[in-house]
Amino acid sequence: MDKRNFAFDKMNFILLAVGMVIVIVGFLLMVGPNSTDTTFEPDIFSVRRTKVAPVVCLFGFVSMIYAIIRKPKDQNEKEVEA
Repeated sequence: MDKRNFAFDKMNFILLAVGMVIVIVGFLLMVGPNSTDTTFEPDIFSVRRTKVAPVVCLFGFVSMIYAIIRKPKDQNEKEVEA
């Protein structure tokens, strides 16, 4: 099968996987104890959960968008560079 028929190349898939891992790490940073009706947990307003984790998720989503938009190089361009 001709590789020019595919929209993504190997690098696109690698970048997409790295972006997905970054997003998952961001969501894991948001995880923590929660408050109940009887107790208040001040950790729900920690910097890690309110500022760092959303920025990490945003960076992951932006990198995934770049991986989707990135145009793979043609075989002819690779031969010229080598």
